[in-house]
Amino acid sequence: MTRHLNFERLHNFRDLGGYRTADGRAVRWGRLYRADSLGKLAGADWERFRELGIRTVIDLRYPWEIASRGRVPEAEGLAYVNLSIEHRPYDQAEIDPELDPWRYLADRYAEVALDGAAELRDALEVIAEGEDPQVFHCASGKDRTGLLAALVLVLLGVDEDTVAADFALTELATERLLADWHAAHPGREMRWPGYGRAPERVIRLFLADLAATYGSAHAYATGHLGVDEELLGRLRDRLLEPAA
Repeated sequence: MTRHLNFERLHNFRDLGGYRTADGRAVRWGRLYRADSLGKLAGADWERFRELGIRTVIDLRYPWEIASRGRVPEAEGLAYVNLSIEHRPYDQAEIDPELDPWRYLADRYAEVALDGAAELRDALEVIAEGEDPQVFHCASGKDRTGLLAALVLVLLGVDEDTVAADFALTELATERLLADWHAAHPGREMRWPGYGRAPERVIRLFLADLAATYGSAHAYATGHLGVDEELLGRLRDRLLEPAA
């Protein structure tokens, strides 16, 4: 099976399938995808997307991002949900180059985890529904998308090393994400040299912060988000291969 799906204008579209869990099961292929902005879909990319059989799109961006940069095209049988999990906007191009970049991003993730509890739980509820393929995305498919992907994988029982490795796969898209930024902002200076980067250290810091505050990432989900055993069961039933 293929983890990275090739598109002309999308740079970070990936299948979350294949990862092993602590109980020996595996995440199903072709069931849940993560991506950068689907507002870029058009032409052959749109046809490629439709071939995947995706029936639900979860857009994690702010409404103002959607208004200015577009959303996935409307289509019969395609449900669209906007759940803006971030509540304190910041401009990554303007991050102070003197700051520890990975600590800075982990702190922003902590804000999302705190402020966006309702939207994150709603996203998990949507993911737990139905049998058809789904995709969730933000702008670059890196931060908000990476946070939700990490949370889903943790709840499925995937180990932290694997979660971190999945997060860091965005590094393969960094060059194209940066090129897109420059094309969209002609003449503007990129102050922060870490734009588009996603080293494992960011998500490891974030998971460590959740552990320090709540006991574990799993305890954060069951405590702060209110994820109960019924929802956990539905997530696992939908996304995991049957037990051997």
